[in-house]
Amino acid sequence: MSPATDPDFDHVTDVLVIGSGGGGMTAALAADAAGLDTLVVEKSAHFGGSTALSGGGIWVPGAPSQRRAGHVPDPDDVFTYLKEITGGLVSDARLRMYVDAAPEMMEFLEKLSPWLEFVWKPGYADYYPEAPGGSALGSTINVEAIDLRVLGDEEQNLLAPLALAPRGIWFGPKDLRLFYQVRQSWRGKAVLVKLIWRMVRARVFGDRMAAIGQSLAARLRLAMKQQDIPLWLGSPMTELITDVDGAVIGAVVEKDGRVVRIRAARGVVIASGGFDHDMQWRSEHLPEVEKDWSFGNPAAMGDGIRAGEKVGAATELLDEAWWFPAICWPDGRLQFMLNERMMPAQFVVNGAGERFINEAAPYMDFAHAMIDGQRSGVTHIPCWLVTDIRSFHRYVVAGHLPIPKIPFAPVPTGRKVPAAWLESGVVKQGATWEELADQIGVPGARLRATAERFNQLARAGHDDDFRRGESAYDNYYGDPTLSNPNLHPLGEPPYYAFQIILGDLGTSGGLSTDEFARVLRSDDSVVGGLYAVGNASAAVMGRSYAGAGATIGPAMAFGYVAARHIADSTQIQPPVLPDRQGGKQK
Repeated sequence: MSPATDPDFDHVTDVLVIGSGGGGMTAALAADAAGLDTLVVEKSAHFGGSTALSGGGIWVPGAPSQRRAGHVPDPDDVFTYLKEITGGLVSDARLRMYVDAAPEMMEFLEKLSPWLEFVWKPGYADYYPEAPGGSALGSTINVEAIDLRVLGDEEQNLLAPLALAPRGIWFGPKDLRLFYQVRQSWRGKAVLVKLIWRMVRARVFGDRMAAIGQSLAARLRLAMKQQDIPLWLGSPMTELITDVDGAVIGAVVEKDGRVVRIRAARGVVIASGGFDHDMQWRSEHLPEVEKDWSFGNPAAMGDGIRAGEKVGAATELLDEAWWFPAICWPDGRLQFMLNERMMPAQFVVNGAGERFINEAAPYMDFAHAMIDGQRSGVTHIPCWLVTDIRSFHRYVVAGHLPIPKIPFAPVPTGRKVPAAWLESGVVKQGATWEELADQIGVPGARLRATAERFNQLARAGHDDDFRRGESAYDNYYGDPTLSNPNLHPLGEPPYYAFQIILGDLGTSGGLSTDEFARVLRSDDSVVGGLYAVGNASAAVMGRSYAGAGATIGPAMAFGYVAARHIADSTQIQPPVLPDRQGGKQK
């Protein structure tokens, strides 16, 4: 349909979507398929948002790709799982909507466009697989890699990763796990050979392959192009426009150096992300976060959340984020600390030289323990991962490959800890426990006692103190050659300590919403015409994290839900699916 013109506005559309990440683009695709004229505006000069910077996983139990593989999770079990891990912070109605709508969303996308084909590779467990309703098989859905050349001129507009990998280096859904086993299995070595071949092929044939979040964002954009949905880049929304009753009827956008008043006849969907890099705002809600250690979209400054507040919206969980322990190098470069916390011969200590959590725990739990510990008066931000030279020679640590030295390799190799690491102060070395303790500023006797206790538990094969290795999630990046993949005694020195800081994938608190993604006031009344999804809304996961992809899954699902609700509320027909060869059905 084509909306009528309005003399008080410069542009009129049915649905205005603010933000071009996974949630925003999914909302646009669903609204357009319902026959609603749709416009997406993006603050940045690049599309994709934090989705483009992510691991690209989409947590959707019951997705079509699971069903095709013969795995059909019981929706009631999934609801039970979410209710258990969110601990009463999220309404049953929102949880149930996610359980029901997320698989429907994925089926809609798969039918919509040939670009949107999803795969499920079982084995990446939910983060709490032993909880009621949890799954050791997991429900993380992925897309395959894509050659970015298919984007044409749009390739230059895709938000690039914060740290660019060498040309030709990309990982499929399970490549990374096997890659971490490069010294433990032939399959790990095969992945290394595969990466080398990809680098050679890229140089010879000019491949520009991308996987994970880059592939997902590119595919959603290609589907939008297929449907002729307009996207205005470099067009920040500065304020929402309301009518006399307080309902949102449009927004003010800056485009090409001029102010554009946009009338949204059916609704506005805020999908503009969180306030990842607004350190003043973040410190107000969580003073323990003193530095900008976020991996989130550089443009995420909370614009959409503030605009919602100005029209009466309530907010929740502004002290929360999708936490991710990380390393911060002196040049400010952030590096995920993922497999390191699951390695067998290591433990993590606080400023007192003591362990304080199962090191292999889900990253949200690990970070919450850092925050709680910091509040207790003992330094936990940063904390230190302690390991030995044997472990350095055996496992991938901080991106170092445990293979012979290769000159001009794009990542550190060889048997020696890089001198630059030690000079940076981020990595410390000691010939004894007392010497290492002095380097990291913890009591020497306490660190020695912690190491001896850990080694005692590791030799017994069971962590009586923190139960490390009991969960299928713990084991995922562990050493499969050990009876307990997460436990092995530390051996001879030198010993090393890697500084762990409190990073995040973006904030997870924002505008309060109901099960239809409608924005709510503090009295739970609805702000008419306004919806919020993704990190602009308070997470349906509460303060937890169901599994890999539990950020993007809800963003996309509630983007779909918002568009469907707008269509239903305006008596528009349900989504009309296009011919998969491209173009809309007439």
